Amino acid sequence: MHQSPPLIARILHIMIGTGFLGFFIKLFQPSESNMLFDGASLVLYLIGVGIWIANIVKGLRTVSAGIWDDELFTGTPVDGPLTGEVILGREDSLKVLAASNTILALVLVGVLVLQAGQWYAERKDNEEREKMDQVDADKKAVTGAASGGSHSKKKQ
Repeated sequence: MHQSPPLIARILHIMIGTGFLGFFIKLFQPSESNMLFDGASLVLYLIGVGIWIANIVKGLRTVSAGIWDDELFTGTPVDGPLTGEVILGREDSLKVLAASNTILALVLVGVLVLQAGQWYAERKDNEEREKMDQVDADKKAVTGAASGGSHSKKKQ
C-alpha cells in the first residue's frame, strides 16, 4: 500500500469517502429504519476506518520501513519518554496485522448485513402496505357495490 503507486491510495480514499457520503445522505432521510440501520452501519464503518488507520496503516508503514533489519532493534524500543509507543517485533506485528484485518472484515460484513436487513425490512413493509391497500380497496368496492345496487333499485 505504501510502496504502491499513488493512484491506488487515491482510489482507496475515494471509496472510503463515497461510503461516508452514502451513509450521510441516507441518514438524513426521515425514516426510522434509516436512523436505526444506517446509524448502526455508520458506527461500524467508523470502527472499520479507525482500525484501518490505527493498526493496519501503522503496521504496513512499519513493514515498509524495515525496522527489524536494523542492528539497533532490540524488540521494544520506545520513541520518547511519555509517548507510550512501543514497536513490536516482526512476529507480533504480523499477528496484530492479521487480527486487525480479520476484525475489519467482520466489521464490514456487519455493515453489509445491516444494509441487507434494512432492504429486507423495507421490502416486507411495502408488501404489507400493498396488501392492506388492496384489502381497503376491496372493502370500498364491496360497500360501493352494495350501496350502488340498492340505489339503482330505488330508481326503478
